Amino acid sequence: MPLSLRRKIVQLEELTAALETARAGGKSIVQCHGCFDIVHPGHVRYLEFARQQGDILVVTLTGDSDISKGDQRPYIPQELRAENLAALMFVDYVFIDPHPTAEQILGRIRPDVYVKGREYERSTDPDFLAEKCVVEGYGGRIIFSSGEIVFSSTDLIGRFSQSGQPQSDRLPLITSRHDITPVSIEGLLSRFRDLRVVVVGDVVSDKYVFCDALGVASESPMLSLVQREERTYVGGAAIVARHVAALGASAFLLSAGGKGERTAMVRDVLEAEGVESYLIESRPAIVEKTRFVADESKLFKVDCGQRLPLDSVAEREAARILEGQTRTADAVIFCDFGYGMITGSLLGRVLPTVRHNVGILTADVSGKAATMPNFRFVDLLCPTERELRTMLNDFNTGLSMAAWQLLDRTQARHLFVTLEKRGMVVFERRSQDRQSPQWSGRLQSEHLPSFAGYAVDRLGCGDALLAGATLSLAAGGNLMQAAYVGNAVAALEIAMLGNQPVDADRLCDWLRSRPELAHQTPTPKSAAVYIPKPETRAYQPVEKRGLLPNGVASPLVGDD
Repeated sequence: MPLSLRRKIVQLEELTAALETARAGGKSIVQCHGCFDIVHPGHVRYLEFARQQGDILVVTLTGDSDISKGDQRPYIPQELRAENLAALMFVDYVFIDPHPTAEQILGRIRPDVYVKGREYERSTDPDFLAEKCVVEGYGGRIIFSSGEIVFSSTDLIGRFSQSGQPQSDRLPLITSRHDITPVSIEGLLSRFRDLRVVVVGDVVSDKYVFCDALGVASESPMLSLVQREERTYVGGAAIVARHVAALGASAFLLSAGGKGERTAMVRDVLEAEGVESYLIESRPAIVEKTRFVADESKLFKVDCGQRLPLDSVAEREAARILEGQTRTADAVIFCDFGYGMITGSLLGRVLPTVRHNVGILTADVSGKAATMPNFRFVDLLCPTERELRTMLNDFNTGLSMAAWQLLDRTQARHLFVTLEKRGMVVFERRSQDRQSPQWSGRLQSEHLPSFAGYAVDRLGCGDALLAGATLSLAAGGNLMQAAYVGNAVAALEIAMLGNQPVDADRLCDWLRSRPELAHQTPTPKSAAVYIPKPETRAYQPVEKRGLLPNGVASPLVGDD
């Protein structure tokens, strides 16, 4: 290391002595703190701005042992990260902090100005609030600025890992770290059949209209189509219950219906697949979403139905049924699609009782009218990144900060944030004891890449993930085992056209083929985890799975 850099990277005693001398000479001290795993243009602007706020800039680094942003973080070791910062001409001193937060080092350095990123401006993170208390306690100031360019080290590293590092190298590290083996997963799947799961939410009828595109219509500049075929799938909360039954557990669906043909179709499909149901007759008809497909692409979607919240009578009926069903349930899954089956008043009425009755509560939302913050004290929330940022109205802060805000607002235990083809990030609290200071502290996170080799249709992938993860948690799996199984079920779902349940046989076959599990003794082909009972075997439409009417695989990857 060049002598000029070595002089900038200092020990605590050396640093405090130098700063005392500087203060005696009338100079002001500015401090920044962070991981700085990859120093990108956003960091440079941020540090350059900080240097302009005083005479001496001190940058303190979080040490390697206290970074919890994933299995392979930090990407750069602390010594090299310190060298990268010391090489910047406007950085005067670099110190590697052995503590998880800057609270203690702030008390020793006592900077005149502490500069934090703009995402902390309204943060209620207790770790940051403790830092803020220290600074303001001795009369210092905090300035918020992220510079003019916003980047994310986590996002950049994610891109590097996708382009420069095969996922096959990363997945064995994750599986070995979290006890994801053929034996442990087989144990989980075998325990699914002992579970009883209640699913609550809106049922949706998903219709696909397959067309040939003829070109531009003669009377006006619009697309001209010829309709070829229609297919209808039972979706919404119903597909979650169908996944649960197909994977071997007993499923009960509580939803709202009507007296029309759509409700009759839903009842028939659920009965054929062994799903018990109670559909409250509180609306004219079940919501139907029609997607028009041409040349293997979804052109547009038409929704037939509107939000119709349960009235007071129907809400009392729903609460009565739910409270009765959960007395013998192992888990409850709430699926809010925004059409009124799940309301804030219903959750306020039933959540305390349901929380007392069952061991695992999970929830997911879809649609602008859904309200995830109403799901308080649940065990797992599974939004997409887009849904998460929309409900928080936060499109600028880092993903970890957005995740912390949602968990803080809902007091939920765990969070899966799905990133479409980039997989998902699993967020976990450092302590599950609500009385511990770490309950509201910084989150631990792990990135799990997508398992999907080929996307036919993204419709229902989140529902598949939720079903698989919930069953795994209810069966006693740890959080990453639940994420792995849920990710696997979602990968199988995305390879099929329309909402179709993933059964245990297909999941077992998929697990036997996974290269990241190859270092373990594979489960013999003949020793299937379990064979679904005839009454719970997944519903099979006449058409081939994942194929258009002409038998050609269709990459329908619309944002459904």
